[in-house]
Amino acid sequence: MAHSSITKVSAAVPVTNDFYVKGSTYKTSSVSFGNKSWAPTYTLDLANNVRRRNQSVLCMSVQQTATPKVAVTPLHLEDTKEPPLHLYKAKEPYTATIVSVERIVGPKAPGETCHIVIDHGGNVPYWEGQSYGIIPPGENPKKPGNPHNVRLYSIASTRYGDNFDGKTASLCVRRAVYYDPETGKEDPSKNGICSNFLCNAKPGDKVQVAGPSGKVMLLPEEDPKATHIMIATGTGVAPYRGYLRRMFMENIPTYKFKGLAWLFLGVANTDSLLYDEEFTKYLQEYPDNFRYDKALSREQNNKKGGKMYVQDKIEEYSDEIFKLLDNGAHIYFCGLKGMMPGIQDTLKRVAEERGESWDAKLTQLKKNKQWHVEVY
Repeated sequence: MAHSSITKVSAAVPVTNDFYVKGSTYKTSSVSFGNKSWAPTYTLDLANNVRRRNQSVLCMSVQQTATPKVAVTPLHLEDTKEPPLHLYKAKEPYTATIVSVERIVGPKAPGETCHIVIDHGGNVPYWEGQSYGIIPPGENPKKPGNPHNVRLYSIASTRYGDNFDGKTASLCVRRAVYYDPETGKEDPSKNGICSNFLCNAKPGDKVQVAGPSGKVMLLPEEDPKATHIMIATGTGVAPYRGYLRRMFMENIPTYKFKGLAWLFLGVANTDSLLYDEEFTKYLQEYPDNFRYDKALSREQNNKKGGKMYVQDKIEEYSDEIFKLLDNGAHIYFCGLKGMMPGIQDTLKRVAEERGESWDAKLTQLKKNKQWHVEVY
Protein backbone atom coordinates (compact mmCIF):
# COMPACT_ATOMS: atom_id res chain seq x y z
CA MET A 1 0.00 0.00 0.00
CA ALA A 2 1.40 3.38 -1.00
CA HIS A 3 1.79 6.06 1.67
CA SER A 4 1.14 9.71 0.76
CA SER A 5 3.18 12.31 2.54
CA ILE A 6 2.42 16.04 2.87
CA THR A 7 5.24 18.56 2.83
CA LYS A 8 4.43 22.05 4.12
CA VAL A 9 6.71 24.91 3.21
CA SER A 10 6.24 28.45 4.57
CA ALA A 11 7.93 31.44 3.02
CA ALA A 12 7.55 35.13 3.81
CA VAL A 13 7.75 37.16 0.63
CA PRO A 14 7.52 40.99 0.54
CA VAL A 15 5.30 41.76 -2.44
CA THR A 16 2.52 44.01 -3.62
CA ASN A 17 -1.09 42.89 -3.81
CA ASP A 18 -0.71 42.18 -7.51
CA PHE A 19 1.46 39.24 -6.48
CA TYR A 20 0.89 36.24 -8.67
CA VAL A 21 2.17 32.70 -8.98
CA LYS A 22 3.31 31.60 -12.41
CA GLY A 23 5.96 28.91 -12.62
CA SER A 24 8.58 30.13 -10.20
CA THR A 25 8.14 33.85 -10.91
CA TYR A 26 7.29 36.22 -8.07
CA LYS A 27 6.63 39.91 -8.43
CA THR A 28 8.08 41.88 -5.54
CA SER A 29 7.88 45.48 -4.54
CA SER A 30 8.36 47.56 -1.44
CA VAL A 31 8.33 51.21 -0.48
CA SER A 32 11.36 52.56 1.37
CA PHE A 33 11.27 55.40 3.89
CA GLY A 34 14.67 56.41 5.16
CA ASN A 35 16.45 53.17 5.92
CA LYS A 36 13.31 51.13 6.58
CA SER A 37 11.09 49.41 4.06
CA TRP A 38 7.39 48.73 4.20
CA ALA A 39 5.75 46.03 2.12
CA PRO A 40 2.95 43.50 2.28
CA THR A 41 3.97 40.05 3.49
CA TYR A 42 2.47 36.79 2.29
CA THR A 43 2.80 33.20 3.47
CA LEU A 44 2.78 30.36 0.98
CA ASP A 45 1.66 26.90 2.03
CA LEU A 46 2.67 24.24 -0.46
CA ALA A 47 1.11 20.85 -0.04
CA ASN A 48 2.99 18.51 -2.34
CA ASN A 49 3.17 14.84 -3.22
CA VAL A 50 -0.51 14.09 -2.75
CA ARG A 51 -1.17 10.94 -4.76
CA ARG A 52 -4.56 10.10 -6.14
CA ARG A 53 -5.12 7.44 -8.83
CA ASN A 54 -1.36 7.23 -9.34
CA GLN A 55 -1.29 10.90 -10.37
CA SER A 56 0.81 13.54 -8.65
CA VAL A 57 -1.15 16.72 -7.84
CA LEU A 58 0.34 20.00 -6.60
CA CYS A 59 -1.99 21.86 -4.22
CA MET A 60 -1.13 25.45 -3.41
CA SER A 61 -2.87 27.98 -1.20
CA VAL A 62 -1.89 31.63 -0.85
CA GLN A 63 -2.77 33.27 2.42
CA GLN A 64 -2.43 37.02 2.85
CA THR A 65 -1.10 38.30 6.14
CA ALA A 66 -1.33 41.90 7.26
CA THR A 67 1.65 44.13 6.70
CA PRO A 68 3.55 44.55 9.94
CA LYS A 69 3.37 48.18 10.99
CA VAL A 70 6.55 50.15 11.55
CA ALA A 71 7.82 50.70 15.08
CA VAL A 72 8.27 54.37 15.93
CA THR A 73 10.32 56.24 18.53
CA PRO A 74 10.35 58.04 20.87
CA LEU A 75 6.89 57.12 22.15
CA HIS A 76 6.90 60.00 24.64
CA LEU A 77 5.78 62.11 21.65
CA GLU A 78 2.35 60.62 22.42
CA ASP A 79 2.34 61.89 26.01
CA THR A 80 1.54 65.57 25.51
CA LYS A 81 -2.12 66.51 25.80
CA GLU A 82 -1.78 69.75 23.82
CA PRO A 83 -0.05 70.25 20.46
CA PRO A 84 3.30 72.04 20.51
CA LEU A 85 2.87 75.63 19.32
CA HIS A 86 5.34 78.39 18.35
CA LEU A 87 8.38 76.81 19.97
CA TYR A 88 10.51 79.00 17.67
CA LYS A 89 9.55 82.50 16.62
CA ALA A 90 10.35 84.08 13.26
CA LYS A 91 12.86 86.43 14.91
CA GLU A 92 14.65 83.51 16.60
CA PRO A 93 14.16 80.52 14.28
CA TYR A 94 15.65 77.06 14.67
CA THR A 95 18.47 76.19 12.27
CA ALA A 96 17.57 72.82 10.77
CA THR A 97 19.35 70.80 8.07
CA ILE A 98 18.11 69.59 4.69
CA VAL A 99 18.27 65.77 4.51
CA SER A 100 16.92 65.25 0.99
CA VAL A 101 15.05 66.92 -1.85
CA GLU A 102 13.21 64.64 -4.27
CA ARG A 103 11.06 65.51 -7.29
CA ILE A 104 7.86 63.49 -6.84
CA VAL A 105 5.94 64.19 -10.05
CA GLY A 106 6.35 62.64 -13.48
CA PRO A 107 7.71 64.31 -16.63
CA LYS A 108 4.25 65.26 -17.93
CA ALA A 109 3.20 67.10 -14.77
CA PRO A 110 2.74 70.85 -15.23
CA GLY A 111 5.26 72.36 -12.81
CA GLU A 112 7.53 70.67 -10.31
CA THR A 113 6.68 69.39 -6.84
CA CYS A 114 9.33 68.20 -4.39
CA HIS A 115 9.30 66.14 -1.21
CA ILE A 116 11.74 67.74 1.20
CA VAL A 117 12.96 66.08 4.39
CA ILE A 118 14.32 68.39 7.10
CA ASP A 119 16.30 67.27 10.16
CA HIS A 120 15.20 69.19 13.26
CA GLY A 121 17.01 66.88 15.65
CA GLY A 122 13.86 66.36 17.72
CA ASN A 123 13.95 70.03 18.75
CA VAL A 124 10.91 71.25 16.80
CA PRO A 125 8.27 68.58 17.51
CA TYR A 126 4.85 68.86 15.90
CA TRP A 127 1.57 67.02 15.45
CA GLU A 128 -0.01 65.79 12.24
CA GLY A 129 -1.82 68.64 10.47
CA GLN A 130 0.47 71.42 11.75
CA SER A 131 2.70 73.71 9.69
CA TYR A 132 6.30 74.89 9.76
CA GLY A 133 7.28 78.44 8.95
CA ILE A 134 10.29 78.63 6.63
CA ILE A 135 12.42 81.78 6.33
CA PRO A 136 14.40 81.79 3.06
CA PRO A 137 17.92 83.23 3.13
CA GLY A 138 18.63 86.77 1.98
CA GLU A 139 16.99 90.08 2.78
CA ASN A 140 13.47 91.28 2.20
CA PRO A 141 13.50 93.55 -0.90
CA LYS A 142 10.57 95.50 0.55
CA LYS A 143 12.39 95.95 3.88
CA PRO A 144 16.12 96.27 3.15
CA GLY A 145 18.27 94.94 5.98
CA ASN A 146 15.49 92.66 7.24
CA PRO A 147 15.03 88.95 6.60
CA HIS A 148 12.32 87.59 4.31
CA ASN A 149 8.84 87.02 5.68
CA VAL A 150 7.93 83.56 6.95
CA ARG A 151 6.26 81.17 4.49
CA LEU A 152 4.00 78.51 5.99
CA TYR A 153 4.07 74.92 4.70
CA SER A 154 1.82 72.09 5.88
CA ILE A 155 3.90 69.23 7.25
CA ALA A 156 3.62 66.06 5.14
CA SER A 157 4.83 63.55 7.73
CA THR A 158 3.75 62.25 11.10
CA ARG A 159 5.39 63.49 14.27
CA TYR A 160 7.90 60.65 13.84
CA GLY A 161 9.04 61.82 10.39
CA ASP A 162 9.96 59.69 7.40
CA ASN A 163 12.68 57.89 9.37
CA PHE A 164 10.25 57.06 12.20
CA ASP A 165 12.63 58.46 14.84
CA GLY A 166 11.00 61.79 15.69
CA LYS A 167 13.89 63.83 14.28
CA THR A 168 12.68 64.90 10.83
CA ALA A 169 9.77 66.68 9.19
CA SER A 170 8.76 66.49 5.53
CA LEU A 171 7.34 69.23 3.34
CA CYS A 172 5.54 68.93 0.00
CA VAL A 173 6.52 72.00 -2.03
CA ARG A 174 5.53 73.07 -5.51
CA ARG A 175 8.08 75.29 -7.19
CA ALA A 176 6.44 78.66 -7.90
CA VAL A 177 7.56 79.84 -11.33
CA TYR A 178 6.38 82.96 -13.16
CA TYR A 179 6.03 83.13 -16.93
CA ASP A 180 5.60 86.46 -18.69
CA PRO A 181 2.22 86.31 -20.48
CA GLU A 182 3.53 88.35 -23.43
CA THR A 183 6.86 86.63 -24.10
CA GLY A 184 5.97 83.24 -22.60
CA LYS A 185 9.40 83.18 -20.99
CA GLU A 186 10.20 82.55 -17.36
CA ASP A 187 10.96 85.64 -15.29
CA PRO A 188 13.20 84.45 -12.42
CA SER A 189 12.87 87.82 -10.67
CA LYS A 190 9.21 87.03 -10.00
CA ASN A 191 9.59 83.37 -9.07
CA GLY A 192 8.59 82.21 -5.59
CA ILE A 193 11.56 82.92 -3.33
CA CYS A 194 10.97 80.27 -0.68
CA SER A 195 9.66 77.45 -2.87
CA ASN A 196 12.63 77.78 -5.23
CA PHE A 197 15.07 77.92 -2.30
CA LEU A 198 13.62 74.69 -0.92
CA CYS A 199 13.39 72.87 -4.27
CA ASN A 200 16.98 73.88 -5.11
CA ALA A 201 18.36 72.91 -1.68
CA LYS A 202 20.98 70.20 -1.31
CA PRO A 203 21.53 67.72 1.55
CA GLY A 204 23.42 69.47 4.31
CA ASP A 205 22.06 72.95 3.51
CA LYS A 206 20.74 74.89 6.49
CA VAL A 207 17.16 76.09 6.72
CA GLN A 208 15.54 78.48 9.21
CA VAL A 209 12.40 77.03 10.79
CA ALA A 210 9.73 78.74 12.90
CA GLY A 211 6.77 77.08 14.57
CA PRO A 212 5.11 74.70 14.59
CA SER A 213 1.75 76.41 14.13
CA GLY A 214 -1.87 75.54 13.53
CA LYS A 215 -4.69 73.73 15.35
CA VAL A 216 -7.41 73.71 12.66
CA MET A 217 -6.15 70.61 10.84
CA LEU A 218 -5.22 68.48 13.84
CA LEU A 219 -6.45 64.90 13.52
CA PRO A 220 -9.14 64.20 16.17
CA GLU A 221 -8.20 60.86 17.71
CA GLU A 222 -10.73 60.53 20.55
CA ASP A 223 -12.77 58.08 18.47
CA PRO A 224 -10.61 55.57 16.54
CA LYS A 225 -13.77 54.49 14.64
CA ALA A 226 -14.48 57.98 13.28
CA THR A 227 -14.82 58.81 9.59
CA HIS A 228 -12.41 61.34 8.07
CA ILE A 229 -13.21 62.80 4.62
CA MET A 230 -10.10 64.53 3.25
CA ILE A 231 -10.27 66.83 0.22
CA ALA A 232 -7.10 68.20 -1.35
CA THR A 233 -5.84 69.95 -4.42
CA GLY A 234 -2.16 69.50 -5.25
CA THR A 235 0.23 70.00 -2.33
CA GLY A 236 -2.80 70.35 -0.06
CA VAL A 237 -2.48 66.58 0.30
CA ALA A 238 0.44 67.14 2.70
CA PRO A 239 -1.39 66.89 6.05
CA TYR A 240 -3.36 63.87 4.85
CA ARG A 241 -0.17 61.98 4.10
CA GLY A 242 0.67 62.45 7.79
CA TYR A 243 -2.78 61.27 8.91
CA LEU A 244 -2.68 58.18 6.70
CA ARG A 245 0.82 57.12 7.71
CA ARG A 246 -0.30 57.38 11.34
CA MET A 247 -3.43 55.36 10.63
CA PHE A 248 -2.04 52.65 8.38
CA MET A 249 1.76 52.52 8.47
CA GLU A 250 2.95 53.23 12.00
CA ASN A 251 2.49 51.09 15.08
CA ILE A 252 1.08 53.60 17.58
CA PRO A 253 0.20 51.84 20.87
CA THR A 254 -2.31 54.54 21.84
CA TYR A 255 -4.02 54.97 18.44
CA LYS A 256 -5.43 51.96 16.60
CA PHE A 257 -7.49 53.32 13.72
CA LYS A 258 -10.66 51.33 12.98
CA GLY A 259 -12.72 53.93 11.12
CA LEU A 260 -12.93 55.17 7.54
CA ALA A 261 -10.44 57.51 5.86
CA TRP A 262 -11.64 58.79 2.48
CA LEU A 263 -9.24 60.83 0.37
CA PHE A 264 -10.23 63.00 -2.61
CA LEU A 265 -7.20 64.32 -4.49
CA GLY A 266 -7.43 66.78 -7.36
CA VAL A 267 -4.45 67.29 -9.70
CA ALA A 268 -3.92 67.96 -13.41
CA ASN A 269 -2.97 64.49 -14.64
CA THR A 270 -1.61 61.09 -13.65
CA ASP A 271 1.97 62.40 -13.62
CA SER A 272 0.89 65.03 -11.08
CA LEU A 273 -0.36 62.54 -8.49
CA LEU A 274 1.45 62.92 -5.16
CA TYR A 275 2.32 59.95 -2.91
CA ASP A 276 0.12 57.76 -5.11
CA GLU A 277 2.17 54.62 -4.41
CA GLU A 278 1.70 54.98 -0.66
CA PHE A 279 -2.03 55.63 -0.96
CA THR A 280 -2.54 52.73 -3.38
CA LYS A 281 -0.87 50.36 -0.90
CA TYR A 282 -3.25 51.46 1.84
CA LEU A 283 -6.14 50.83 -0.52
CA GLN A 284 -4.90 47.28 -1.17
CA GLU A 285 -4.11 46.56 2.47
CA TYR A 286 -7.07 48.27 4.17
CA PRO A 287 -9.99 48.22 1.71
CA ASP A 288 -12.53 48.46 4.56
CA ASN A 289 -10.87 51.49 6.14
CA PHE A 290 -9.58 53.55 3.21
CA ARG A 291 -11.09 55.00 0.05
CA TYR A 292 -9.18 56.97 -2.55
CA ASP A 293 -10.75 59.02 -5.34
CA LYS A 294 -8.77 61.06 -7.85
CA ALA A 295 -9.92 64.01 -9.94
CA LEU A 296 -7.58 64.47 -12.92
CA SER A 297 -8.68 67.69 -14.60
CA ARG A 298 -6.73 67.15 -17.83
CA GLU A 299 -7.58 63.47 -18.23
CA GLN A 300 -11.11 63.00 -16.90
CA ASN A 301 -14.46 64.57 -17.69
CA ASN A 302 -17.29 65.26 -15.27
CA LYS A 303 -20.85 64.19 -15.99
CA LYS A 304 -21.46 67.42 -17.94
CA GLY A 305 -18.49 66.78 -20.20
CA GLY A 306 -16.28 69.44 -18.61
CA LYS A 307 -13.01 68.99 -16.75
CA MET A 308 -13.09 66.82 -13.63
CA TYR A 309 -12.31 68.75 -10.44
CA VAL A 310 -12.57 67.66 -6.82
CA GLN A 311 -15.97 69.30 -6.42
CA ASP A 312 -17.26 67.09 -9.26
CA LYS A 313 -16.06 64.00 -7.38
CA ILE A 314 -17.71 65.30 -4.22
CA GLU A 315 -20.97 65.76 -6.13
CA GLU A 316 -20.65 62.23 -7.50
CA TYR A 317 -20.63 60.83 -3.95
CA SER A 318 -22.69 63.61 -2.35
CA ASP A 319 -25.46 61.41 -0.90
CA GLU A 320 -22.94 59.22 0.86
CA ILE A 321 -20.87 62.19 2.05
CA PHE A 322 -23.90 63.97 3.49
CA LYS A 323 -25.02 60.82 5.32
CA LEU A 324 -21.52 60.40 6.78
CA LEU A 325 -21.51 64.06 7.90
CA ASP A 326 -24.93 63.57 9.50
CA ASN A 327 -23.38 60.68 11.44
CA GLY A 328 -20.50 62.78 12.76
CA ALA A 329 -17.81 62.45 10.08
CA HIS A 330 -15.00 65.02 9.99
CA ILE A 331 -14.37 66.78 6.68
CA TYR A 332 -11.09 68.51 5.79
CA PHE A 333 -10.12 70.87 2.96
CA CYS A 334 -6.53 71.79 2.15
CA GLY A 335 -5.05 73.44 -0.93
CA LEU A 336 -5.28 76.66 -2.89
CA LYS A 337 -7.94 79.20 -1.85
CA GLY A 338 -9.45 78.92 -5.31
CA MET A 339 -10.72 75.42 -4.54
CA MET A 340 -13.25 76.50 -1.92
CA PRO A 341 -15.83 78.55 -3.90
CA GLY A 342 -16.48 75.68 -6.34
CA ILE A 343 -16.70 73.16 -3.50
CA GLN A 344 -19.00 75.39 -1.43
CA ASP A 345 -21.27 75.96 -4.44
CA THR A 346 -21.47 72.21 -5.03
CA LEU A 347 -22.25 71.45 -1.37
CA LYS A 348 -24.89 74.20 -1.29
CA ARG A 349 -26.58 72.90 -4.44
CA VAL A 350 -26.57 69.32 -3.13
CA ALA A 351 -27.99 70.45 0.23
CA GLU A 352 -30.81 72.33 -1.48
CA GLU A 353 -31.60 69.31 -3.65
CA ARG A 354 -31.94 67.36 -0.41
CA GLY A 355 -34.26 70.00 1.02
CA GLU A 356 -31.67 71.26 3.49
CA SER A 357 -30.24 74.70 4.21
CA TRP A 358 -26.50 74.61 3.54
CA ASP A 359 -25.88 77.65 5.75
CA ALA A 360 -27.60 75.95 8.68
CA LYS A 361 -25.77 72.69 8.01
CA LEU A 362 -22.39 74.43 7.77
CA THR A 363 -23.05 76.27 11.04
CA GLN A 364 -23.82 72.95 12.71
CA LEU A 365 -20.70 71.25 11.27
CA LYS A 366 -18.53 74.09 12.58
CA LYS A 367 -20.24 73.97 15.97
CA ASN A 368 -19.61 70.21 16.17
CA LYS A 369 -15.94 70.76 15.13
CA GLN A 370 -16.44 68.52 12.09
CA TRP A 371 -15.35 71.21 9.58
CA HIS A 372 -11.60 71.77 9.04
CA VAL A 373 -10.29 74.19 6.40
CA GLU A 374 -6.74 75.32 5.65
CA VAL A 375 -6.26 77.06 2.30
CA TYR A 376 -3.53 79.38 1.04
